[in-house]
Amino acid sequence: MGRELSGAFAPARQVFEEVDEALKQNLTQLMFEGPEEELTLTENAQPALMAVSLATLRVLQEEGGFEVADSLALVAGHSLGEYSALAAAGALTLEDTARLLRRRGAAMQRAVAPGEGAMAALLGMEIEAAQDVAAASQPGDGDGDEPGICAAANDNGPGQVVISGHRHAVERAIAMAQEKGARRAIMLPVSAPFHCALMAPAAEEMTEVLAAAVIAPPRIPLVANVTAAPVSDPETIRGLLVEQITSLVRWRESVLAMREAGVEAVYELGSGRVLTGLARRIDRELEVAAISGPDDIEKFLKTV
Repeated sequence: MGRELSGAFAPARQVFEEVDEALKQNLTQLMFEGPEEELTLTENAQPALMAVSLATLRVLQEEGGFEVADSLALVAGHSLGEYSALAAAGALTLEDTARLLRRRGAAMQRAVAPGEGAMAALLGMEIEAAQDVAAASQPGDGDGDEPGICAAANDNGPGQVVISGHRHAVERAIAMAQEKGARRAIMLPVSAPFHCALMAPAAEEMTEVLAAAVIAPPRIPLVANVTAAPVSDPETIRGLLVEQITSLVRWRESVLAMREAGVEAVYELGSGRVLTGLARRIDRELEVAAISGPDDIEKFLKTV
């Protein structure tokens, strides 16, 4: 993860070194060499994903003269990516972003005991139906089933909603979703049930952590996960970052809000191409491009 980018561009290596220094950890080695089970721990995965995104941006800036405030209208990120987006817009420093994501990842991992929570993708089901299924799965069926928390966690796009909560409640929701016509309902390989009320202990911890963080006005507005609307006020952003931990990630609505604001092209910086794929499903007229390695960078810089 990030190895090819680091090998090709000195600015990317500099970002990885700065993140390592901020965390007092050789995260770069873990990203390049594994072991995978350690890298995918939430407290490592979150700053690692951010590092690749910001390394990609640094290369665009230093190799191609690309500037966020001059070239873009809005920034956005999915869940932890919201921190990367804020760093890209100058609201957070790279070092603070790495440290905040380390604390966020660790707090989210601690919030629920291993095995108690789960997340599942409901495919072929829209957000309102998914929310109904999640709500119906919570009380139990009167035959001795244990009550539990279950809620929609990610509204990713048309026909793709992720639910989160107690494992037994999520399992009940999967069965209900299939009965109500979901095309597929599958458990996800995650380490904790993110973006639901079970994350309340993590939100409480991050309230204190974020209260001490320096957040500057972003150079361009952030489309926030919680509201699916642009925001620039640092104190509002601070509150939304806390609320985001237990709230629905309104990604489908966020992409539509960007479209309504006049955005015609969306660029995904970092590891993978998931968000551009979702954006294209949400609005087929959007121009989308994922920039995740040297070849993508070279191609992109020729177009701007």
